Amino acid sequence: MENTEQSSGPFEGPEKLLEVWFAQSPADLPDANDPDDDGKIGLRKVPRSVWEEMLDIVKCKILSVVEGTEMDAYLLSESSFFVSPHRLILKTCGTTLNLLGLPRILEIAHNYASLPSVYRCFYSRKAFMFPERQMGPHRDWRAEVEYLDQIFPNGAAYTIGKVNGDHWLLYITTPGESSSASSTATSSPATPAMPLTDIDENAEVVEPAEYSRQDYTIEILMTQLSTAAREQFHHASSLELVESNPGKHGLDLSTSIGIADLFPSQATSLDAYSFYPCGYSSNALLKWTEDSGKDPARSGEGYYTIHVTPEEGYSYASFECNVPLPTHPSPQRSKIPDLKTLIRRVVNIFQPGRLTLTLFVSSEGNANAEEEEGESAVEAAQRAFRAALTVPKVVNGINGTNGVNGHGIANAFSGLYKRTDKINYEFGGYDLAFASFELRQ
Repeated sequence: MENTEQSSGPFEGPEKLLEVWFAQSPADLPDANDPDDDGKIGLRKVPRSVWEEMLDIVKCKILSVVEGTEMDAYLLSESSFFVSPHRLILKTCGTTLNLLGLPRILEIAHNYASLPSVYRCFYSRKAFMFPERQMGPHRDWRAEVEYLDQIFPNGAAYTIGKVNGDHWLLYITTPGESSSASSTATSSPATPAMPLTDIDENAEVVEPAEYSRQDYTIEILMTQLSTAAREQFHHASSLELVESNPGKHGLDLSTSIGIADLFPSQATSLDAYSFYPCGYSSNALLKWTEDSGKDPARSGEGYYTIHVTPEEGYSYASFECNVPLPTHPSPQRSKIPDLKTLIRRVVNIFQPGRLTLTLFVSSEGNANAEEEEGESAVEAAQRAFRAALTVPKVVNGINGTNGVNGHGIANAFSGLYKRTDKINYEFGGYDLAFASFELRQ
């Protein structure tokens, strides 16, 4: 996305991602059986004005909101904010002060939702392009870790990837630890991860319901976007509409370039925004089970979010989604895409010269997967990354010159990549697949 207030210099596209869990699921909240008049429980009962006050500390503003059956998606002047009953996700770019909002978040959870303890906390980001422009604890990774350690004394910090190249930074706490704000709730075992396998066109399609208790986040972080891809997010030909109705322009753009077709339209509530004079952000809520919102113990609604900074020399686009993707592709367009298909759809739109992929997934049960099938979830994800980006053959229109959405430049892009890094990591209760790729010349 683009922040016009920082037009005097390069804009920092890579986001800071803070995720705080106050319970393992909505069913574990103290008011799980006592919703308000709007049917909301937990953190979703917090008034918008209270979140706005917290975001003032972070230095960003709410542009719009989509209220779903299980979560609320706020589109921000610098990226996104997702509020579920038991957790929240704050993703901000530029020189925002993401971590400075954390103490206020803990106060809000305690005072407005009777949630005095943190179940888990995650903080992650890609390496900054312009670290010298950051402020507060975000000036460097060590300072961010020291800040978090003051709140979570037993947190763990990791650098994944090349320190002098593309890398990803992660801070993670585990259930059962204490924080300076409160004592942390005791954990029950994490949910099993579902392993991905090679595509078998004759295999039975895995229905989304089988994934409904899995915690799963895929990120695709892209730089060096092609000229054709970047031009789609420069709005010189429609500045009047961008100024008068940036939401409508954002939705129209989402349709014209294929973002609206990443997932089935009947399952998607899309909110988008075009920035003046360039840049783009969108949030989408995805109902990936028919009984979304009916059972607090089972998730049926997730999100995806996209942010684009299109300036030449420091172009950046990010895609993030927490809907567990099925193992095999479905011949039906009405189904949620598998991981390989989704990666290629995103890459076809943005045509990056370089990209980093991370899949962060709950790992309980991976030992059984390794014994029974000889492959863990992250190992299978690595194969999906490679198959999506390095294999020239076309399978159901996923690769090659056959675009998957039939819109814009995506239909003409046939770029193939070489993998430059591959790392699998095991954390407490979670596994990570990390890989970086660059476009072949």
